[in-house]
Amino acid sequence: MKQQTLSATAARARLIAPQDMVSCNLAFIDCKLPGSHLKQNYSFIGPGVTQSSEQVINIPEAHGFNIGAAAMPKGVTNNLHLHFTAEVFLIHEGRWRFRWGNKGEESLELDAPAIVSLPTWIFRGFTNVSATDTDGWVFTVLGGDNTGGIIWHPDVMSAAAEYGLYLSPNNMLIDTSTGAAIPPVAERMPPLPEAEMAQLQHFTPAQMAQFAVTGEQRAWSDHALLDAMLPGHGARMAPVIGYGINQDRQAAPPINTPHGFSVEWLALPQAGEMGTHRCAQVQVLMVFKGTLTVTFNRDGEEVTMTAPERSVISVPAGSWRRYQASDHACEVVITTAGDGRKKLEWDKAIVDAAAALGWGLDPDGYLVRQALLPLVAQRAGRRLATQEA
Repeated sequence: MKQQTLSATAARARLIAPQDMVSCNLAFIDCKLPGSHLKQNYSFIGPGVTQSSEQVINIPEAHGFNIGAAAMPKGVTNNLHLHFTAEVFLIHEGRWRFRWGNKGEESLELDAPAIVSLPTWIFRGFTNVSATDTDGWVFTVLGGDNTGGIIWHPDVMSAAAEYGLYLSPNNMLIDTSTGAAIPPVAERMPPLPEAEMAQLQHFTPAQMAQFAVTGEQRAWSDHALLDAMLPGHGARMAPVIGYGINQDRQAAPPINTPHGFSVEWLALPQAGEMGTHRCAQVQVLMVFKGTLTVTFNRDGEEVTMTAPERSVISVPAGSWRRYQASDHACEVVITTAGDGRKKLEWDKAIVDAAAALGWGLDPDGYLVRQALLPLVAQRAGRRLATQEA
């Protein structure tokens, strides 16, 4: 695995703290429709599906997926549209109603913290339906470096035209209130024909519930990482989408359809640590609860930064890192590029400390009591854990 060492400047550039987040309220064609005009859209990593050239993108570097967010006051709606690549919602604050179907006729309500993946090629929309005046917040993960944009429901496109908003054929917003001319029909994004809409797949609420994992449904494992049993560590993990870095052989993701990335929860107790390790794939951390301290580099000067709740951190492939919860317990969502299992490389000191307690990895990379393995399997697991030749 190629090693990447980060300077303090480079590390800070990969942290998107709340004060670094810049919203856009003119990102989509429905931005002026009553009930939708108060939503704020963010593009943290990659452009996502924004239709505005004014959208600020914190980290444009390709990750294999895009990370964004939507902030919406109670009652505000994002209207019906469809995606070509995966769209995953990670609910950080509030209660949300997700609607889908050609008329938005089906719905499912979820409270924070919950994660839901809406299948591609179906119309969907969502509304903040919190009981209190909560400015709801949802992170989004979108599949691919180039999502191809979105298709809006024909009714939304017709309503937007009443406010002088149109889409160009390349899916960018045309706002006639800024002086732009009304584009000829031939130079607009055409609505999806009714015959094509009739062919779109239908999902019942029961079927859609299979694509959602609520906070209560998280299946936490205390044996998810090689260092979990070490004093001062104690990390737990809960899989959500795909096979990520979890080293518990009994852990299975509730959602296992291909997304191009995996999504899983990491929980650290107060002052708990996930020890020095690295991953061959790029990862993104979203801090859901507490404050996370991230320390980069192993060979050379360490660089440490603090990520408060709601922060987003891009962790480059091949970089040594360790995580620690600060004054309180911390919950983080980890998104890792790729559909397959990801096998971590651990610092030799971690491997030795785990071995001293009788733990290691089996030859497939799963946590096991070493006494159960023949010596040849113990050696194979150690080579895997340390990436030794």
